[in-house]
Amino acid sequence: MGEAARLGPERRQADLDALRDGEFDVLVVGGGVTGAGIAVDAATRGLRVGLLEARDWASGTSSRSSKLIHGGLRYLEQLNLTLVREALKERALLLGSIAPHLVRPVSFILPLTHHAWQRAYYGAGVTLYDSLGAAFRGTRGLPHHQQLSRRRARALFPSLRADALVGAIRYWDAQVDDARFTLTLVRTAAQYGTRVASSVRVTGLLRDGERVIGAHARDLETGTEFDVHARTVIAATGVWSDDVGTMLDDSTGLRVRASKGVHLVVPHDRITGEGGLILRTETSVLFVIPWGQHWILGTTDTDWDLDRAHPAASARDIDYILDHVNRVLERPLTRDDIEGVYAGLRPLLAGESDATSTLSREHAVVHPAPGLILVAGGKYTTYRVMAADAVDAAARDVPGVPASRTEHIPLVGAHGFTDAWETRGRIAREHELPVARVEHLLHRYGSMTYAVLELAEDRPELLEPLSGAPEYLAVEAVYAALAEGALHLDDILTRRTRISIETVDRGVAAASAVAELIAPVLGWNAATVAREVEHYRARVDAERQSQRQLDDRTADAARLGAPDVRGADLRIA
Repeated sequence: MGEAARLGPERRQADLDALRDGEFDVLVVGGGVTGAGIAVDAATRGLRVGLLEARDWASGTSSRSSKLIHGGLRYLEQLNLTLVREALKERALLLGSIAPHLVRPVSFILPLTHHAWQRAYYGAGVTLYDSLGAAFRGTRGLPHHQQLSRRRARALFPSLRADALVGAIRYWDAQVDDARFTLTLVRTAAQYGTRVASSVRVTGLLRDGERVIGAHARDLETGTEFDVHARTVIAATGVWSDDVGTMLDDSTGLRVRASKGVHLVVPHDRITGEGGLILRTETSVLFVIPWGQHWILGTTDTDWDLDRAHPAASARDIDYILDHVNRVLERPLTRDDIEGVYAGLRPLLAGESDATSTLSREHAVVHPAPGLILVAGGKYTTYRVMAADAVDAAARDVPGVPASRTEHIPLVGAHGFTDAWETRGRIAREHELPVARVEHLLHRYGSMTYAVLELAEDRPELLEPLSGAPEYLAVEAVYAALAEGALHLDDILTRRTRISIETVDRGVAAASAVAELIAPVLGWNAATVAREVEHYRARVDAERQSQRQLDDRTADAARLGAPDVRGADLRIA
């Protein structure tokens, strides 16, 4: 299993050769959670599958979410019981069997500001939430909600101001590192035979009359162009869905709008509390989410029509989050407390309203031309449902394709995770590591932790903390390049790890050390190492500059001051 899922430089070249020379049943365009989920679904049905991503796996929306696996408590207010029930089923599957190493329970406190009606209103909603989820509790069922007095709520979350609540409700959901989950989906697809390649941009569709028969692509690492032939192309391109219509020279029949969501990351010692908070705002909800040695605060919900690859957080976004969080905190947060900021775009199915908060979070699968399927909308938690629907649509052209099997397919690292977790003390002793460090590895790699630690058998120095980012081990950077498909420094600091948002300097201090560690794996010389570090520092500088701007347009202009590392030296647009 390990070797089949190993995404190193040699595997990338072999997959590129196979993509260029072969013919596939399904070619998936888009390496976010939906595209990766489609690849897993199609491959586990026995189809020949290719998967292309223009940048890095999960480099768009799928690495910039609130990192929650949840039923969508607020959708109950919209009486969308079908969507909530569907999501709660997926939550149970992910916690129980599909990805128990990556998905973990987390509790939230919902402060109440009015005694009678709020407790009755929200209590009824959370009771319904628990009831809908009860049918899917499985082996890691979550506790039922609790009604809390103000004193009990503040005992659990001492940072709550006494005058910010009269009581509270505590309920449970789950959380995930969204980028690592998507990457694990890609590795699982590869394990089942999918040919996968990141840094490959689809630049056009191949046609035979009206029928789409594949795609024209460009390798952004070398500039090489090639064609990939497939019976069906499935585009899971999120906020880039309109680009498919441009390639088609026609409308896809699907309108997707982008909503920008900004999150802040602060150190864990700035807030004292067990679990997280969910706060109501004028237009949506705001979460305070525990994240290892940090807290994630967010999100905003505003329309965005500027650069989609690098959405920028403005000073206004940051102030909005701080203002709303500080209304309930005993010790207010300031900009000096912020370690990291990230902004992502939600692909929403456009409706009649101009307010992004009212647009649909349900998904749609359309068939704009023979041989082409487009899937868009939805939410992270229900990626598997979207994937199954898309492959079902493609399977109509392929006789004898079985139904989706992914409900019963554990992701890479899930098999053997429970045994590894129960013996984590022995693993720690064998490698002379603290148990907490082994737990950190197990929650990131599952049973693949053994493969990570194996890299250090002859190089014990790899078990030392990374310079500039001591929450991670040096071996994790090497493993990212050797087995997890990382091609650039930014891939590791931003998505294989979260160093870019978990350190005050945004990963600048760790950049050189990480680049030197991965250089032998990726075949970099000294000039390439220097260029990668320079690109990363320029990105950080541009993001910091954008976060000082007062509005979206000036923030966007500042962020675009740093070129994308992919294709930069080839001068590829």
